[in-house]
Amino acid sequence: MRPGELHLDGKVMGLSGEGVVGMMSSTEGNCDVSKLIVQRVTKDFAGLRALYEVSLEVRQGEVLGLIGPNGSGKTTLLNVISGLLPVSGGHVLVDEIDITGWAPHRIARKRIGRTFQTVHLFGALTVLENIEVAAVGVGMSRRRAGERAQSLLKEFDMERTAALPAGTLAFGQQRRVEVARALAMQPRFMLLDEPAAGLNERECDEMLGLLASVREKIGCGVLVVDHDMRLIMRLCDRIHVLNYGRTIAEGTCEEVSQNPEVIEAYLGSAEEEGEVVSA
Repeated sequence: MRPGELHLDGKVMGLSGEGVVGMMSSTEGNCDVSKLIVQRVTKDFAGLRALYEVSLEVRQGEVLGLIGPNGSGKTTLLNVISGLLPVSGGHVLVDEIDITGWAPHRIARKRIGRTFQTVHLFGALTVLENIEVAAVGVGMSRRRAGERAQSLLKEFDMERTAALPAGTLAFGQQRRVEVARALAMQPRFMLLDEPAAGLNERECDEMLGLLASVREKIGCGVLVVDHDMRLIMRLCDRIHVLNYGRTIAEGTCEEVSQNPEVIEAYLGSAEEEGEVVSA
């Protein structure tokens, strides 16, 4: 098995990043595809409007990239969707169920998973225990959670690290454990906040392969934030662009990369800093 590949025989193993969930088959070819819908979401902080009526939709089985300059509202939007922040206006729905204002643990049980910009592992727990606790947290028995964790460690080629304290791992390995922990909870939708942050080029390529496998073999929908435009362009089906809390574009990678407003607000500066902006 090459680094980053995930072989789950068509079964959906889930995701978390402080929350995700269960077991399902791929949705490829299924007309009744689940949707995560954000409707005109607004977020205010003490007079500062961080999000202005943002609307987007993620279908189960697709990857939607969320990009924009620093401070454009990307992480704020993920925090609103996952219940870490209350909305000031608008709605978040999973299919026809309005989950606006739900507590994070309730949203996790709707099979919406989340990872963060900084790794959120339990450093004193072993790698195996970190994955187990995520599964137990969404209702699995300890035995089933242990089986799931062992299976994921094997798939991630990390069995030798199972008994090590998670805090002793190299940063790139900790990122992989975070994704494995999320997958232990079987999400329908994953919210990934800069999964490639802090990784070197080799580790980023491995993460790209891993995330591609999540979509292809598990069939969950993915909303991913990252400043690594090489990863975004190679991974995503569509891209949604924010600037100062407002949507300025959405479309295919090619459409967005050629959008003058996006180039001026974001991609132009990325090119100046040497980031790759094409597939």
